[in-house]
Amino acid sequence: MKCPYCGYLESKVVDSRPADEGSSIRRRRECLSCHKRFTTYETVESLPLMVVKKDGSRQSFDRNKVLGGLIRACEKRPVSYQTLENTVMEIEQALQNQMDREVSSAQIGELVMERLKKLDEVAYVRFASVYRQFKDINTFMTELNKLLEDK
Repeated sequence: MKCPYCGYLESKVVDSRPADEGSSIRRRRECLSCHKRFTTYETVESLPLMVVKKDGSRQSFDRNKVLGGLIRACEKRPVSYQTLENTVMEIEQALQNQMDREVSSAQIGELVMERLKKLDEVAYVRFASVYRQFKDINTFMTELNKLLEDK
């Protein structure tokens, strides 16, 4: 590991411990040349996930877009930011566990709605109204009736 202070390529590990709930390892290192200490994180390299949009175009998965959608849906609702972060991690993990490296934007939307329904019903309806592009009050009422039936 290259020292961030002097650029020397050799260092020794002084301390290792799990980080990010066990998904990475935090290592304290000491440069063998200048003897300064620095921290590195080791994580499992995951293959990039490609999202196939409705128009057929492809782009890499961006967890910040999912988080942004959740934040907008849960605005002024009693849902903590940490809960939203955990939800994004769950969705990302579910997608990574699939054998396909390509996933449709529709699949992602359904996963988001599935989790929002459990978190906050108002946020779920907000997200669904945009995601499913409700055209009028009847489609909105149909979704609300489905939500009431599930209770």
